Amino acid sequence: MTAHDSYASLRYPNFRRLILAHGASTVAREAQIVVVGWQVYAQTKDPLTLGLIGLAEALPFIAVALYAGHVADRANRRAIALAGTFGMLLSAAALMFFTIAVVRAVWPIYLVIFLSGIGRSFVRPAVTALSAELVPRRIYSNAVTWRSSTWQFAAVFGPALGGLLYGFVGPAMAYGAVAAFFGGSFSAIAFIRHDRRPAASTVSVGQSLRLGFRFLWNEPVVLAAMTLDLFAVLFGGAAALLPIFARMLGAGPQGLGILRAAPAVGSFLIGVYLAHRPPFRRSGIAILTSVGIFGACIIGFALSRNFYLSLLVLTVSGMADQVSVVIRGTLVQMRTPDELLGRVSSVNQIFIGSSNEIGAFESGVTARLFGTVPAVVFGGTMTLLVVAVVAYWSRPLRKMRELEVI
Repeated sequence: MTAHDSYASLRYPNFRRLILAHGASTVAREAQIVVVGWQVYAQTKDPLTLGLIGLAEALPFIAVALYAGHVADRANRRAIALAGTFGMLLSAAALMFFTIAVVRAVWPIYLVIFLSGIGRSFVRPAVTALSAELVPRRIYSNAVTWRSSTWQFAAVFGPALGGLLYGFVGPAMAYGAVAAFFGGSFSAIAFIRHDRRPAASTVSVGQSLRLGFRFLWNEPVVLAAMTLDLFAVLFGGAAALLPIFARMLGAGPQGLGILRAAPAVGSFLIGVYLAHRPPFRRSGIAILTSVGIFGACIIGFALSRNFYLSLLVLTVSGMADQVSVVIRGTLVQMRTPDELLGRVSSVNQIFIGSSNEIGAFESGVTARLFGTVPAVVFGGTMTLLVVAVVAYWSRPLRKMRELEVI
């Protein structure tokens, strides 16, 4: 039996550059979320405005993601990632300008987030597909684990950085730091020495997208895993209301940054552990259990009135979420042909990426109607219900064992 190499994917220089870029852009985005959330809520004192931030980013995901996946399978993926990252850099610069100019209206912020979301819609499938090109197929699981762990490490640093900068030097400087990190991400992608161009195709956009959906329909395990995470993230959108919980717990913007980082701390810790252990032998049970623990943690967080207990519960929720992310990400990359990876990744982006923002909107609306705590308890309860339904409905997922390359 071949020994398990925990650092197999990191031995490829281009992959190291890619996850460096991925990490830098994640730091930028997570810091920006904290700064924007605190700034908007400080101006409005309305939980619905926090949900509208998520909606402003979700709309371009839904509108553009499928076409972005088609483009990722037909154009140079590195060039797409460069263009999208540059667009996000410009968006951060615009937010800094609005702050310096003391623009009181919130709609320009929503507009910039919307435009930034378009750039991110193109970057995500391009980066996912590009990462599969940079390492051999046999080590996809290791690559997914390290890419996800890098994201989680950056998601620890990003919110903390955003909260600290907002609290000590103000939002304008915070947006300047966000722009600098996006610039670092752009530079790292530019240094990737890989210029593979997908084969030319005469297939129309509509036919191309149908091929991607047909593939997913014929892969019930992948579809079930995506569905599970879709609704778990949709209903478990407590993160959008963290500015309110931070105030309830007596914490300022610094405390908000720490709370925002807590799930990522848990995710990073468990991600490093997963990278150093062999793959799960019962992957189906593992993903169902992890999403169930995530839902229970969301309920626990809603009911907690102690800052440190809330911090602990959010950390555990991140650990559970990371297990699900690694299994789902490995499934998508292992079972998808390279020529379809952009399109399948874009569907996954709609399932997971947009559900984060739609979940934020759902949380904002239910918080306005029923109160903040009942809204989050409802979300956690619905997550547990989704786990039960998917476990009953998808026998292939329930019986799935160790992941293998096909």
